[in-house]
Amino acid sequence: MLTSLAIQNYALIDSLTIRFDNGFSVITGETGAGKSIILGALSLILGQRAETRYIKQDEAKCIVEGVFDISKYDLKDFFEQHDWVYDGDECILRREIWANGKSRAFVNDSPVYLNDLKELGERLIDIHSQHQNLSLNDNLYQLNVVDLIAGTAKEKSAFSVAFSRYRTLEKNLSMLREQSRTNKEEEDYLRFQHAGLSEADLEEEEQERLEAELEAITHSEEIKSGLFSATSLLSGDDSNVESLLRSVLESLRSVERVFPDAAALAGRVESAYIDLKDVRAEAEGLFEAVDFDPERQQVVEDRLSLIYDLEKKHSLATVGELIELRENIRRKLENIDSLDEQITALENDVAAARHTMLDTAAALSKKRQAAAPTIEKQLIERLSYLGMPNARFKGAFTARETPDATGSDYIQFLFSANKNTALQPVSQIASGGEISRVMLAVKSMVAGATALPTIIFDEIDTGTSGEIAEKMGLIMHEMSRRMQVVAITHLPQIASKGDAHFVVYKEESGDSVMTQMKRLSHSERIEEIARMLSGADITAQAIENAKVMLNMN
Repeated sequence: MLTSLAIQNYALIDSLTIRFDNGFSVITGETGAGKSIILGALSLILGQRAETRYIKQDEAKCIVEGVFDISKYDLKDFFEQHDWVYDGDECILRREIWANGKSRAFVNDSPVYLNDLKELGERLIDIHSQHQNLSLNDNLYQLNVVDLIAGTAKEKSAFSVAFSRYRTLEKNLSMLREQSRTNKEEEDYLRFQHAGLSEADLEEEEQERLEAELEAITHSEEIKSGLFSATSLLSGDDSNVESLLRSVLESLRSVERVFPDAAALAGRVESAYIDLKDVRAEAEGLFEAVDFDPERQQVVEDRLSLIYDLEKKHSLATVGELIELRENIRRKLENIDSLDEQITALENDVAAARHTMLDTAAALSKKRQAAAPTIEKQLIERLSYLGMPNARFKGAFTARETPDATGSDYIQFLFSANKNTALQPVSQIASGGEISRVMLAVKSMVAGATALPTIIFDEIDTGTSGEIAEKMGLIMHEMSRRMQVVAITHLPQIASKGDAHFVVYKEESGDSVMTQMKRLSHSERIEEIARMLSGADITAQAIENAKVMLNMN
């Protein structure tokens, strides 16, 4: 339950702290006093979007803080899921709105996302505003009412899981079919590309080898001339390098007996002589091997031409990239070949998932429809108590052709206030006062089926008066035995039923006007209810009537 609400620099509020008790609290005040401002500030800590125009003029920011007693409500798991500090007894929600447009939200002084704050707020307070009466004709709202009273949480959860799985598989199947269609369109082109690359029988580094070979063939004469010259210099005539080295070696050997240091030099010359002989032998072998072969040159040129054409065609630079492309195309073709099998398997999965979804939707629908007669009976009883003895009400179910996220049910609340009037959708036939009574009856039933800590009614009594208003007040008072109830009202019949009474008023201070709110004492309540009975000029009779109304309650 809400234990206190503190507001700073919001609209016409400078600084205001309000403390609430459990039970039934009423809030009254003249039109324009600022009751809607209080609700607007409260909605901020429940996760509603903020607008900077509500910040008090010339102030940098506004702050709204609400303290809640959550000791009787099992919220530990919810807090742990969001990694929030869980006190167990108290929870503090705070919102800060800055003039520059920034906004921050806190739960127990820890910063939180606005959506998470809203989710928590929905577990703490239900604010019934006047425009909510229109939701009586909204299918989603009506289903939610039925689900809350019927207790379908288990069935809804099972259906939600099945529906989500079915939609996911259905989406995957659609994507796979689209992929298959696209692949089929390009399959012929892929096979043509793969055939050309496969027939080429490409090898890694083949291009480099062929380019080197072609270079050698085209310069064969130059190469043979160089090799011949090298071998001639090494061993061609009397003054060749080998004969000179032999002479050097003999000269060193001739003195090594008398000059031992010459032995080392002789060894090195001998090693060089052996290496040069090997060089000469290899050069001679290469000379014999190198030959201009026009047929081989043509083969190499044709092969390189094929490689260059493939690289240009596919906008690639190397044989390695061509080979990689060939393998990618091969894998695509394999995937195309296996896609039909994948689609068939997924179609079976979708069919099974749809069957499960329809089964869970049927179970959910069965429980909803089983609860409908009880809901109709209880609602008619409440409406009879609220002055509509001939009221008829029915929740008309229609099966959806294809289930949506709510299930397979479409429901419409049908209503008639008179015996001789056909049942029609509530919003099309009920007057303002009748809609208010229907909504209060619905809310009281929902309150009995849920453990929501607090409900706030914002002028739910619109269009009613007298005995009916008094009975509405009694229903709200009865609801307050199970939860905290706050009602904003203009009717003394309802105001007199409250356990606590607050009044909202405007107070002038210099050139400014501020909204204030205070809790009334017993004597102040008499005066306020008398004002509500007689207007600005409070009569003695109004005072006596106010005393009677309060003493009766």
